[in-house]
Amino acid sequence: MPWRVAVVLPAREGFSHGAVGAIGLQVATLAGTQDVIVGPPLAGPALLPGHEYHAIQPGLWPPGSRSVRYAAACLRAVAHIAPAVVEVHNRPDTARYIARHRPGQRVLLVLHNDPRGMRGADTPALRRDLLGIMDVACVSGWLRARFLEGLPAACGERVGVSPNGVVLPEHVVPMAQRDPCVLFAGRVVADKGADLFVAACAQLAPVHPGWRFCMIGADRFRSDAPPTPFVTGLLPHARAAGVDMAGYRPHADVLAAMGRAAIVVVPSRWPEPFGMTALEAMAAGAALVASPHGGLPEVVGEGGLLCPPDPASGLARVVGRLMADPDARGSLAARGRGQAARFSVAHARACRSALRAACLHRAPG
Repeated sequence: MPWRVAVVLPAREGFSHGAVGAIGLQVATLAGTQDVIVGPPLAGPALLPGHEYHAIQPGLWPPGSRSVRYAAACLRAVAHIAPAVVEVHNRPDTARYIARHRPGQRVLLVLHNDPRGMRGADTPALRRDLLGIMDVACVSGWLRARFLEGLPAACGERVGVSPNGVVLPEHVVPMAQRDPCVLFAGRVVADKGADLFVAACAQLAPVHPGWRFCMIGADRFRSDAPPTPFVTGLLPHARAAGVDMAGYRPHADVLAAMGRAAIVVVPSRWPEPFGMTALEAMAAGAALVASPHGGLPEVVGEGGLLCPPDPASGLARVVGRLMADPDARGSLAARGRGQAARFSVAHARACRSALRAACLHRAPG
């Protein structure tokens, strides 16, 4: 692709080691040489050393909220870069601001979360208005359906699916050699079912004394994430259940832990828009148990066991059966690797490239 793309991060999305979330990691994974990253000032060494990065510092103009001033600063960066396409991640209001103030600019809005809870896209009328000035890419079919809910069928022509991608390790630790460990990795919040994981472990630990239970994560994706009331309240329950709460760890450490653990659990209460943790666990060769909510069934397919996480007793039964059956764990892990291969980085890049090209060449309106 010979033309440049300005990739605009959300105002609070990190893009440095030790301070990066799921969106930043995917932008780094899929970035091509033609991509220019636009985002907030870096908190440390950039994820892509040597790659062009425009740090945005909102000024005092225009008057209004910080989000408006951030969008205006992004617009100034876009004018300097002069890209063929502006790819705005997860911020409909920023995408609308750029499209409105730069007539003729091709804009692709990439959604990683449910737009019905986003400023500037929370009603069918607002979402239809967006499609008059930009194209939209959603990371899952479930998310695409959420965007199109309440809109005419013809609107679907400008809304595509651009899945996340995962690096598939060439070799993984065989199940027979894996640590007898049940792992939770992700934000330690109620939406992610962190408390349900602890409650399930409390039931499993007495009957599986040779197993360990571990949680990696904090409230935020950064090493200096402060303890929240939820995390503080969960700590004594985790200690009583024998769950090791390791706190935030860099992404590479999380992947390494998945590569050693026998079982990974993704017990989300909320409808996951995609389910990157589940995909990474399958790619790493772990046996996966995941919630059936949101985009998770689409990502997991036959590569994991889908189980409602609430009540925790049901989650404990499903995980416990896997703990007791090494052959079932091995078979499930093999299916998971096959499922993860469908979400390769090459495939994800091809999908994103096709939607960028469609955005560039499509007639406005």
